[in-house]
Amino acid sequence: MKVTVTGATGTLGRDLAGALLERGDSVTVLSREPRRAQSTLGGVRALEWKEPKAAEPPLEALEAQDAVVHLLGEPVAQRWSEGAKEEIRDSRVLSTRNLVNALARTERRPQTLVSQSATGWYGPRGDEPVDESAPAAGDFLAQVVSDWEAEASEAGELGMRVVLTRTGVVLSESGGALEKMLPFFKLGVGGPVAGGRQYVPWIHADDVVGALLFCLDSPDASGPVNLTAPEPVTNGELSKALGRVLGRPAVAPVPALAVKALYGEMSSIVTTGARVVPRRLEELGYHFRRPELEAALRSATGKE
Repeated sequence: MKVTVTGATGTLGRDLAGALLERGDSVTVLSREPRRAQSTLGGVRALEWKEPKAAEPPLEALEAQDAVVHLLGEPVAQRWSEGAKEEIRDSRVLSTRNLVNALARTERRPQTLVSQSATGWYGPRGDEPVDESAPAAGDFLAQVVSDWEAEASEAGELGMRVVLTRTGVVLSESGGALEKMLPFFKLGVGGPVAGGRQYVPWIHADDVVGALLFCLDSPDASGPVNLTAPEPVTNGELSKALGRVLGRPAVAPVPALAVKALYGEMSSIVTTGARVVPRRLEELGYHFRRPELEAALRSATGKE
């Protein structure tokens, strides 16, 4: 398969590009710094997309390809100033719009677009299990995800199969939420946040890559697909499991006010949660590589 990947130098992008190369696919990556991408990723074809928010990617990256995986997006885990919120939104919405506009101009168009999305679509949901049929919430992140998915869905009007991978909290030592939690837990001062009763829709990085490959390969995969583990857990359960894995106590409660003081409005994604379940992945027959939390944490922290 000939696959073009955006965001390939990010944590998940690197893993996905490596997995595609390992199984013998031909990989093209779009990057602001193609030489660095080439050096980092090895056997890929790297082409420049210098301003994803302002310009379309080069058509040569898309012509005669079988599929595109779009992973671009400014990190959400930062303090949300007005400027940061604008960048979080525009890096997703405008880059996707420009990508789809370029796809519309291709003569030999890819058949499939797998576009990264997020469980932020659902907003705070308490204990209610939610699947892909749930409507979007009304908060900032949900609106970003809604606009993001709307742009990607326009590729469906071009006759492409579009998959919107709503990814949860990724367990990986090299990025994301776990990387930020580890220093506190290793010092023995980690613990449940804001009471710990909010659900965390976690997923191991291996299953993000596995599910992306599965969505590429499965002709029945389309529309929103939740990329989360089969058994979401509460923040308290996650904290206890991480403490066991690291051999450290995990009983120091972190008050919601402290998190808000540190992160401002962004703290809402830590102090609230959603019990997101991967209904479509399971219906389609995906077999999770790391479905159990403690084993997934051991893998992600190198404690296997």
